[in-house]
Amino acid sequence: MEERKEYVTGTEYDPWYIPARVLSGLLNPFLVPFLAFAGMFIFTYLRIMTLQYKLILLSIIFCFTILIPVFTIYMFRRINNLGYRAFAVRQNRTIPYILTIIAYLFCYFILRRLKMPWYMIGIHLSTLFTLIGCFLINLKWKISEHMVGMGGIIADLVSFSAMFGFNPLGWLYIFILLAGFLGTCRIYLEEHSFGEVFTGFGVGFFITFLILHPVTKFFIIKFFI
Repeated sequence: MEERKEYVTGTEYDPWYIPARVLSGLLNPFLVPFLAFAGMFIFTYLRIMTLQYKLILLSIIFCFTILIPVFTIYMFRRINNLGYRAFAVRQNRTIPYILTIIAYLFCYFILRRLKMPWYMIGIHLSTLFTLIGCFLINLKWKISEHMVGMGGIIADLVSFSAMFGFNPLGWLYIFILLAGFLGTCRIYLEEHSFGEVFTGFGVGFFITFLILHPVTKFFIIKFFI
């Protein structure tokens, strides 16, 4: 499929353009690991941990999965004089993927060094492997990272419910609805096609579920933790 080189002019004057952009920004895929850890501290028995412990861990996650990737990608854009729409082209996404994967690898080794429980490292590993999967797919085809993130969040909820024994239906309804809205926005903004949106969600859900679910966790613990 031919790459989209330019954004279709005139769409920015549509009344739905700004709401679609706002929702895309609020559900940025960089937020997924941070939200997963924050949700675990709020909705599971891990909420009994001290505030200091939570803040230290969340600070590490924020630094290596949001701050460093966003900063390095910003510098990459500035150095190469790339505009905001540059990453709509598949080939321009290769270096940002690599920079983000490197930051996630450093975070993984730090979590291992701190001897975090397997499910905490597993959450991070699921995002790292999802990124690697997206990078490999991007060599031939562009998919929606936003929908990859939503698929990962929904898989997190399903896996957490099996791990910690809570009913995730209410939150599943919310995030499935948000995923539908977000996918619609990405198509509406002409950032992605339906196939790219659908495939992105499937990649995020499948890899995260495979790594975090209790049935497969023993393989992850054996080789990576």
